Amino acid sequence: MDTDDEFMSTVSSEEDMLPDDSDNDISGDDDFGFDDEPDPDLDIQHDIGQTKRAPYDVKFTVHQPQDIQQQQDVLVDEVNMILNISKEEAAILLRHFRWNKERLLEDYMDNHDKVLEAAGLSQATAGPPKLEVIPGFCCDICCEEEEGLQSFALKCGHRFCVDCYRHYLGQKIREEGEAARIQCPAEGCNIIIDARSLDLLVTAELTERYHKLLNRTYVEDKETLKWCPAPDCQNAIECGIKKKDLTRIVPTVSCLCSHRFCFGCILNDHQPAPCELVKKWLKKCADDSETANWISANTKECPKCNSTIEKNGGCNHMTCRKCKHEFCWMCMGLWSEHGTSWYNCNRFEEKSGLDARDAQAKSRVSLERYLHYYNRYANHEQSARLDKDLYAKTEKKMVQLQKESGMSWIEVQYLSSASMALQTCRQTLMWTYAFAFYLARNNLTTIFEDNQKDLELAVESLSEMFEKPVNELADSRLKVDIMDKTSYCNKRRIILLDDTARNLAEGKWIFNVEFSNPTPIGGPSSRK
Repeated sequence: MDTDDEFMSTVSSEEDMLPDDSDNDISGDDDFGFDDEPDPDLDIQHDIGQTKRAPYDVKFTVHQPQDIQQQQDVLVDEVNMILNISKEEAAILLRHFRWNKERLLEDYMDNHDKVLEAAGLSQATAGPPKLEVIPGFCCDICCEEEEGLQSFALKCGHRFCVDCYRHYLGQKIREEGEAARIQCPAEGCNIIIDARSLDLLVTAELTERYHKLLNRTYVEDKETLKWCPAPDCQNAIECGIKKKDLTRIVPTVSCLCSHRFCFGCILNDHQPAPCELVKKWLKKCADDSETANWISANTKECPKCNSTIEKNGGCNHMTCRKCKHEFCWMCMGLWSEHGTSWYNCNRFEEKSGLDARDAQAKSRVSLERYLHYYNRYANHEQSARLDKDLYAKTEKKMVQLQKESGMSWIEVQYLSSASMALQTCRQTLMWTYAFAFYLARNNLTTIFEDNQKDLELAVESLSEMFEKPVNELADSRLKVDIMDKTSYCNKRRIILLDDTARNLAEGKWIFNVEFSNPTPIGGPSSRK
């Protein structure tokens, strides 16, 4: 069963819920090269000669497994031709240099002996790998020496029986998940077992896993490639956004499987909040949310030393264990002014109590501020989860509406669009509260909150209309209202994301926490 986050990510990916991504290539093309130094400014804003890109949009390409394999084959063939070495050796060299062909060729030309030794290749010449029966051979691992025993040796000359080799390779591939750097079983030998030798030794099932693991290492070695985190998805996404750019853009990408996620941190789409703030927010929520709610409901601060105190009895006479200050739990005033009012307090006007309550109110500002943003963040998260059930029932409702109103299947698609708009917008609203929590107050913050408010009101209005019974949904006027509100919600979301991303890219936001501070597009940053 899909998790809630996976569902939210999936339903937010439909084309009518998103800005036009027509310039994002989501198919494996024939251009398998990667720019060593992609220009993030062009990725974030626009490519010369192309339609201007939205500030919150990034250029990316989705590669399927066959595309990933073809990219490796092209690089291997190029190195094979230039250096006149076998394809298996070329592949080992490329993996050693993390598929940086230019660096490989440069170092190889400077000192090829050193490069071969570091990569785990032998300079000895030998024919194709083969299984042999050597008279009088004794395996150094199992000490087997029976007649007709098949054995195998790499170029290093260390020979072992086939059974021991197969057991060793099975352990490495199946149990340890190793593929790219499987060395000769001999102690102290760093010669790498090539794919051709491995194919000769293991079963077809293990060979298939071996090549899958090699593909994984290829993607993991490339800074511009990352695997789609959706369950059972084998696609990889290429994006030129680097780690240093993550404080000025949220690189949301979409896989062919419809899963939307952040290329920077692999979490589900969290626009408009940048990765660093998301990490801080999730940690704070995990550490503080329940504690903060409990403290707010069950404790007060000592009026004198501000120590947090929990009441553990019925008497209102409190004595701080830290500073020994005596005060009334109800009004926070000095206990000496209360006489014999042990369990009831009807005094409010004393200056000491008024001052103490003012001091406590100030000390709770930070706590209440956090709870304000957390409760709204959690509310949209919960609403999105509840909308999951609503989305699951949408198709059934569409079928029922089609029967009762006489509409065609195309004509009732507006309900599907509305449902997906609710999911997408709630996902965005959820993260706007995490983003707003770390913003310092200024004019930009006010504009952001106005955009946030407009989107929130539109979403709640659409949600109310969407949940009406089928007999009311058959009304043509309500259909038009739902379609208009769906379009309005999508537009308000785009306006919010556009404004937030533009100011983030230009370094105009001021945060109230320490935040990485690279040079923004257009000049020095004003972030604190």
